[in-house]
Amino acid sequence: MKHIIILYDGMADEPLPALEGKTPMQVARKPLFDAMGRDGEVGLVHTTPPEQSAGSDNTNLNILGYDSTKYYTGRSPIEAVSIGVPMAADDLALRCNLVTLSDEDDYIAKTMVDYAGSEISTEQAHELIAKLQAQLGSEQFEFHAGVQYRHCLLWKGGKAKLAGMHNTPPHDIIGQPIATHMPSHPELLDLMQRSCAILNGNKANAIWLWGEGTCPLLPSFEDMHGLHGSIISAVDLLKGIGMLAGMRTPSVPGATDWIDTNYKGEAKAAVEEFKAGQDFVFLHFEATDEAGHRGDVQSKVRGIELIDEIVLPIVLEYLEQQDDYALMILPDHPTPLARKTHTSAPVPYMMFRKSWRGSGKGVHSVTEQTAAATNNVVAHAPDLIRKFIT
Repeated sequence: MKHIIILYDGMADEPLPALEGKTPMQVARKPLFDAMGRDGEVGLVHTTPPEQSAGSDNTNLNILGYDSTKYYTGRSPIEAVSIGVPMAADDLALRCNLVTLSDEDDYIAKTMVDYAGSEISTEQAHELIAKLQAQLGSEQFEFHAGVQYRHCLLWKGGKAKLAGMHNTPPHDIIGQPIATHMPSHPELLDLMQRSCAILNGNKANAIWLWGEGTCPLLPSFEDMHGLHGSIISAVDLLKGIGMLAGMRTPSVPGATDWIDTNYKGEAKAAVEEFKAGQDFVFLHFEATDEAGHRGDVQSKVRGIELIDEIVLPIVLEYLEQQDDYALMILPDHPTPLARKTHTSAPVPYMMFRKSWRGSGKGVHSVTEQTAAATNNVVAHAPDLIRKFIT
């Protein structure tokens, strides 16, 4: 029995005037997704616990069966694992975004223009991170390069500073003055201010520090679920979760966090993981989330469509050769275009098995609205995967 979850990051949304009162899921052409939804189980799942804010870190942990109220220690340490940053028990990792700030001379007067460094390439970013390490790095602080705008600051012995720390995600303050979102620790504010002089003249002209956390420990996916699992994603965060869970995390050439990703290559990689003996594949796509943060309506709709046009045919061609298989499609959280940030609202899920074909027990089209109308609600997200693989 092969199991696959295809995760459309941030896909869920709210009705938009620009889409005549509809959501991207309602507008997008997704015939294969909807065909499975007509014979599948559709409902809503609460991926964000009430005591936490919605993030791709805790929600994806919950979807994979790891209760984030028990296992979550912060976003950046998961990414640090993915890029090979060694962490001691008393170290603190922080996400180091390369961002674009407005050009006022006074740092406090600046505005967050782009949380993603004006679409900086990985190669350009590595040059800038090396420059930051040379000029700001110390025995206390180490800058480590990741992918595109996503990097890591390791604060040696920084765990002692964690209590009371508060840092704002930069994607939550696009177009806003940064003055009311300064980090709570002066050491971090000092690094952020000094980075402006070092990066002056680049499109990515500053750093932004957030997502702090300590080294996490996860039981293996195989021990939890009895399945050999793989995660395929262009995002360090997801790869880090996979590594911590003892899953395979193959890299795909041309895989990005945007709509230009190598959809065909990622779909083929999923099939190759199955052929190599894996029982479970988690196939993650980021473009719908990025489009939500940017308020890019067209790209969010198109991101949904491209998975249906390119990914699902390749995956289904292989799965249909099996006696039976289980497939689930869902987002990790909503990233509404009008809000440009995550919300903790429940998200629609669609679960399908080959043996259910022709049952007609599902909905005519999978959307936020049709999922809510089923009255199928999974209140505790880690329960969903157990239902899926049973």
